[in-house]
Amino acid sequence: MRKEDKVTFLISFMKKLVSLKKMTDTEKSPLIFKIFHECQTTKARTGQMILIHHHVDTPVFMPVGTQGTLKGLLPQQLEQLNCQIILGNTYHLGTRPGLNIMQKAGGLHNFMNWKRALLTDSGGFQMVSLLELANITEEGVKFKSPYNGSDCMLTPEHSIQIQNIIGADIIMQLDDVVKTTLTGPRVEEAMYRTTRWLDRCLTAHQRPSEQSVFPIVQGSVDPKLRSECANQLIKRKVNGYAVGGLSGGENKEDFWRMVHLSTDILPKNKPRYLMGVGFAIDLIICSSLGIDMFDCVFPTRTARFGCALVRTGQLNLKQIQYRKDMRPIDESCACSTCKTYTRAYLHHIVTVETVACHLLSVHNIAFQMKLMQDIRQSIKEQKFPKFIQQYMLDLYPDKEYPSWIINALEVVNVRLL
Repeated sequence: MRKEDKVTFLISFMKKLVSLKKMTDTEKSPLIFKIFHECQTTKARTGQMILIHHHVDTPVFMPVGTQGTLKGLLPQQLEQLNCQIILGNTYHLGTRPGLNIMQKAGGLHNFMNWKRALLTDSGGFQMVSLLELANITEEGVKFKSPYNGSDCMLTPEHSIQIQNIIGADIIMQLDDVVKTTLTGPRVEEAMYRTTRWLDRCLTAHQRPSEQSVFPIVQGSVDPKLRSECANQLIKRKVNGYAVGGLSGGENKEDFWRMVHLSTDILPKNKPRYLMGVGFAIDLIICSSLGIDMFDCVFPTRTARFGCALVRTGQLNLKQIQYRKDMRPIDESCACSTCKTYTRAYLHHIVTVETVACHLLSVHNIAFQMKLMQDIRQSIKEQKFPKFIQQYMLDLYPDKEYPSWIINALEVVNVRLL
């Protein structure tokens, strides 16, 4: 073989090796994200995450099952409601039932008999929700268990270890979370610590071919800090990103501006997850700002208080006006609750009988699933701006729109009717 032919052969061979390696890396990836449609007006898009256990259509709302269960619903019912992914909580599951039992069960999928996708929080949020029980240092977070008062040290490494055992498809880095109303040096400290903890999480991760670690953009409502954090995180090799530290009581103007800022920096070709957001208005607006994933306890929690979700807001079925109302919650809803029970019956049992929690949870999860389906369909048909306009008009028929909604939609070129 001539020298020139050998060189040509070697170059061709090396190209094939590189191509083969890329294919192998893609095949091994625990998360493949495909974008199907992009709104020509807003930053919204539809896509699909292909995960180890199931595919997930985006934008998606993910119900929260903190203890490995959604209160009042069976896994099979969630499948019937077309729920593709749900959440579990690392701190709570790692404390009770604990790692030994979770390991014996073969992970949370087996333990709760859920065959579709799972995402686990890192336990970082408990720094806020259980602050009086927590001591935060560079090493990690030391908790007093709310169950028995014993000490529990949650480090980035231990958080990942727990999540590796739980076996969720998407796992979150341990982040340093502060209240959004907090200002000053503590916010900056938390932002930089979150980045340092991310590197420790990625180093500790033992199942990279099965689970994806998502970094979390922190920085509270400080644009400079949040921009710095996002720019640091995108330097790491990960399959998706989360926007955290919001929906915690901050001003709504600050809320949407931080979401908008974050999605402008985060890569377009990877999913973006806005943590702890579940109100219908927020889902619509933040989808328009480029968010792909949402989660919140709101739909099932508000069901336990006797409230049903509808296009015009909520129906508080405890109110006396529903005592003789023989209509379903929503005549356009196809869920089993709306097909079978009246507002009058639900009024009779809400907050009294446990079955009421179940019936309203079925409806509220169905409402969230249908809302996200409508968002995806309108983006696909290039009708998302019209969908937004009509939804807001249904919610505010007097057109007295809150200024933050007007401002948020104006930055993505949507003007309300």
